[in-house]
Parts: sequence; structure tokens; C-alpha cells
Amino acid sequence: MPRSVLPEDRIHPAARDKVANNHADIVAEVEAAIAKHDLVVVGMAQNPHVKRARKALKAKGIKYEYLEYGSYTSAWRRRNALKMWSGWPTFPMCFHKGVLVGGANELIALVESGDLR
Repeated sequence: MPRSVLPEDRIHPAARDKVANNHADIVAEVEAAIAKHDLVVVGMAQNPHVKRARKALKAKGIKYEYLEYGSYTSAWRRRNALKMWSGWPTFPMCFHKGVLVGGANELIALVESGDLR
């Protein structure tokens, strides 16, 4: 399932640095958390889907690392870098053993099926 990503040779050299380093710190922070923890939930304040995913994990006693970046009114540019990096368009972004599993609905389905034990 290859996803369409603009190849580097189709990005002008003057723009490549900006594309490559757009909020690279937040991407590196998420990558480090994914490498360190079996389950990582990346979210934002006030988002009901993030709250629902975390509640489902807590109800089953499943340990996870939570990273929160801003809210509806702040840090959207930084969160956008994560969306561009992962290809996932919404929050939360949930990673299990280094693999993006999706958002709240996908995570809750895995919790209910027992696949996250």
C-alpha cells in the first residue's frame, strides 16, 4: 500500500531543507517514544477521541506512553508536522510496537480484540 509522497527530486533544492526539517524536533520526540515504549498515544488537549482512546486503555489496565501537543487553539503547526510524517490525518495517533495502528477507533478495536496484551 504505497502512499503518495512527493519525491525529493521534485522539490526544489531551495525548499528541501525546510521540508526536511519542518518541526523535526516533535517528530524526533515521537520517534524516541515509539522506540522506548510498546504503546504510544499521541494526542492533543480537549480532543474527545484522544480521551476515549486513553479511557479504553485505562479500563483494561494497559500501560501506555502519552504525548500531548497543544489543543484546538495552539500548536497546530507542530502537530501538522506529525501528520505529514505519519500520513495519519487525525488525533490520536496510536503506535503499537513501533507500528502506526491508527486512531481511537482502530486502537479500541485492538483493545477489545485482546491484540494489545
